[in-house]
Amino acid sequence: MARIEDLKHKIAQAEEELRRLKEDLAQAESGIQDDNANGGANDSSWKWPLPATDYERYSRQMVIGGVGTRGQLRLKSASVLIVGAGGLGCPAAAYIAGAGVGTLGIIDDDTVETSNLHRQIAHATSRVGMSKVESAITYLKDLNPTVTYRAHNTRLTPENAESIVSNYDLVLDCTDHPAIRYLVSDICVLLGKPLVSASALKTDGQLMVLNYPARAAGDESGGPCYRCIFPRPPPPESVVSCGEGGILGPIVGVMGILQALETIKLITGGAVDPSAAAPPPTSKPSMLLFSGAAALSFRSFSMRPRKKGCITCSADATLTLEGLRSGGFDYAQFCGVAVPLDILRPDERISAAECKDPSGTSAGTALLLDVREREHFDVSSIEGAVNIPIATFLRETTACKSDGQPHEQKAPAWFPPDVSDDSPIYVVCRVGNDSQLATRRLKEMGLDRNGTRYIGDIKGGMRAWKAEVDPTLPFT
Repeated sequence: MARIEDLKHKIAQAEEELRRLKEDLAQAESGIQDDNANGGANDSSWKWPLPATDYERYSRQMVIGGVGTRGQLRLKSASVLIVGAGGLGCPAAAYIAGAGVGTLGIIDDDTVETSNLHRQIAHATSRVGMSKVESAITYLKDLNPTVTYRAHNTRLTPENAESIVSNYDLVLDCTDHPAIRYLVSDICVLLGKPLVSASALKTDGQLMVLNYPARAAGDESGGPCYRCIFPRPPPPESVVSCGEGGILGPIVGVMGILQALETIKLITGGAVDPSAAAPPPTSKPSMLLFSGAAALSFRSFSMRPRKKGCITCSADATLTLEGLRSGGFDYAQFCGVAVPLDILRPDERISAAECKDPSGTSAGTALLLDVREREHFDVSSIEGAVNIPIATFLRETTACKSDGQPHEQKAPAWFPPDVSDDSPIYVVCRVGNDSQLATRRLKEMGLDRNGTRYIGDIKGGMRAWKAEVDPTLPFT
């Protein structure tokens, strides 16, 4: 079996390399035609290192100190992989392509949704439903058709990471998932690739340049990796998606542009040029924090060097390419990836349609408790619902959990006083996770009156209410 898997892996690598070579050939042939038409290396009368069209397109950046002709040639020969074609990847790709990088690869397995468009600037309303990779490349080709684009319509996995990342000089982490962040960092260390990493949520952003200089494991002169900075992943329950926490479009725009800036600086400075002596970093590794809500928007903090005992980049590293390919490291398990909650019995849950017209009860006397954040509730809500955000709910109900008290004393302050003892309580959240926690807590407090009052959550939350009851309801 190991022999078969190894052969499959080598075939996949060969096929990827063949596809890349075909793309490079097509680009080279196109370049010859452009040179002959506009003056260039293949025109005996042309004496300059770049074709005339490049001087026209890139002249504004070439006159900047630190770029010049040498920097533009380095950009033209460099290959960059962007992992994630979302809010960070779109602006990063636009400016890297616009600067004239030779090859730009994009990997993502998602499709364009309308909710993406306020921040993911490479996509468009007319391309909703299209793969994000194809949508982004459509936009980028119109921006700069001289770049070679490679589409990877898949999710980066331990099994395919080596075959994909090995074809690029430098990588940008534009993802929003902890497990992928660790994987991207690991494969960049193992393959010796610098990594420009960023993240954004709500009104805040974070930027780091990792594994730079790119050195072998155990070489303390190398830059730290993601594991050096974050040895342990955040608790799964603390990981908030853009759908839950929200995101302001310009925040990811700022961070994505900063990723592009760092990438261009690394390339033009010779960081990925094999013919140049690898330059030392201009400063110690640092983390840049950005707040779109604060008066002082940018703050920079020094990062620790490579961490002793790091399983990826230290002298005691245990992670290997072979181990990665064989699935020897479980990133989902390491990050404790949260799965949809399933803590209630079937009879403790009710569908949105049943809640609208519950059998055997009066819908008018029921209490509907909405535990979403206030901002979500203000955008859309079910008529008559009482909003108590889940964090507030859990904090205020903790004090009411002590055993031995009559249930009337356990009711929190926000509990409506006019709710009768036999009125059912239905709990709703965004997609049906927090509502289960709240339902369980209400029962622990004794508010179900020893089972005489029905307390249950709405399966699927507000998403299900929109699908089953009210299609006009805005869903955030």
